Amino acid sequence: MANTPSAKKATRKIAARTAINKSRRSRVRTFIRKVEEAITAGDHATAFAALKAAEPEIHRAAGKGIVHSNLASRKVSRLNSRVKALAV
Repeated sequence: MANTPSAKKATRKIAARTAINKSRRSRVRTFIRKVEEAITAGDHATAFAALKAAEPEIHRAAGKGIVHSNLASRKVSRLNSRVKALAV
């Protein structure tokens, strides 16, 4: 348990940041899930639209430090290749 006022404030700040980060991470997962559901349904137009909506969200999360930038790029790249495969 924190004893000093600065340590108590630090725990409050950590709790607040954790809540924000959880929200952002959940939002990214939702966008990714929408793309993957469209891919499994085999609907190229919906998957493409969902990917275009998800890409900035994923990169925004990387910019905020929620996920690593390499992970964000890898996710977008792999989702993009799966969406492209539907067009064929």
